[in-house]
Amino acid sequence: MKQQHVAEAFGFFQAWLRNPLRVAAVAPSGRALASLITSEISQATGPVIELGPGTGAFTRALIARGVREEDLALIEFGSEFAAALHFRFPGARTLWMDAARLRMVDLFDGRQAGAVVSGLPVLSMPPRKVIAILTGAFRKMRPDGAFYQFTYGPRCPVPPRLLDHLGLEAERIGGTLANLPPAAVYRIRRRRPIPFRLVRFSSRQHEPVE
Repeated sequence: MKQQHVAEAFGFFQAWLRNPLRVAAVAPSGRALASLITSEISQATGPVIELGPGTGAFTRALIARGVREEDLALIEFGSEFAAALHFRFPGARTLWMDAARLRMVDLFDGRQAGAVVSGLPVLSMPPRKVIAILTGAFRKMRPDGAFYQFTYGPRCPVPPRLLDHLGLEAERIGGTLANLPPAAVYRIRRRRPIPFRLVRFSSRQHEPVE
């Protein structure tokens, strides 16, 4: 197992050298980050889409939390990673493709996912691509589904203006100093409508009366 992790780290570093903008870090995500980003997911979540699985650190954590391989769709743009993922997780559906094209594929025979776990470097992506990824992801999820994104930065990597444009909201669910580099995880969901409350005013007191 240790030799496997060393080989994965070396392969990840080589991929980063070839394309540092596509591969966000110089090393695979650690166990602490994998545990954090999957902490709200269980077998009851249903199908899960993983974007940018890389060497499969989050994938292993999802399986450990009870998600079946058959309920995993692994979307990976790097051909070297996609081939390795297909070999390591034969029960999952591994697709070698750009996550921005997610809306164009049927992943679970019409079933909607309960969550999306993203290892994509969205901070280095143009806004139009981030919008395409989020739009595709939420089209594949149930109304109560959540999109989990990690970042090495001090705030949510999806800026407020993009969240507003898409009708989404983000909440930080935690951070870990044990990862290299330290990271935080955000949960992104559809914005819940503000309940409308009918209020009438008293002409005498000029105060609202419910």
